[in-house]
Amino acid sequence: MSEHTDVNNPQQPQEQRETRVMVVDDHPMWRDAVARDLAAAGLDVVATAGDGPEAVRRARAVTPDVLVLDLNLPGMPGVQVCKELVGANPALRVLVLSASGEHADVLEAVKSGATGYLLKSAGAEELIDAVRRTAVGDPVFTPGLAGLVLGEYRRLATDPVPTASDEPKAPQLTDRETEVLRLVAKGLSYKQIAERLVISHRTVQNHVQNTLGKLQLHNRVELVRYAIEAGLDDA
Repeated sequence: MSEHTDVNNPQQPQEQRETRVMVVDDHPMWRDAVARDLAAAGLDVVATAGDGPEAVRRARAVTPDVLVLDLNLPGMPGVQVCKELVGANPALRVLVLSASGEHADVLEAVKSGATGYLLKSAGAEELIDAVRRTAVGDPVFTPGLAGLVLGEYRRLATDPVPTASDEPKAPQLTDRETEVLRLVAKGLSYKQIAERLVISHRTVQNHVQNTLGKLQLHNRVELVRYAIEAGLDDA
């Protein structure tokens, strides 16, 4: 019971309390089944919602760590829900759980701020693992979709980005931040980066957050695009 009172302390490290999860899906039986599986695994399911507007209202009220989100929602599409909530709270992690494996849906979800994308055909253990990994910032995708997303990063990097001549130059990154950014651009997860550099997972997260702040970027999509444009993925 004491762990539940800890969620009132936002300064407490996430690994010292239950991950707070909200499940959004318009099918009540599916939504409830997912919520039960996550709760049975020890995750703190703080809310559920069945449509887009309700999802936005409840998520703002309960501030989950991870939003498990369907795309096909009444009232407001899932990608719009994702844009609104991540735009207001960049710390929110969104794991899309959808029946659609269409490339356009996957890419739109990621561009809207989703951290990962899992098909509903995934088993309960795979979903639970995906939620835990999403909570710590790892990109999680159904096998076969990760390559698609990385390919899109590369395509975006070839598109011209308008810049104003009077804009200040981007702040200088440290050697370690640059090293982490290079590995992010290669598609490595935060866990893989931590193992490669022999540092903690949290240190990797801190470097990424510092880099996002210095470059005035908002999410991993923009960060990878920057890195590829800078040629760091080939370094």
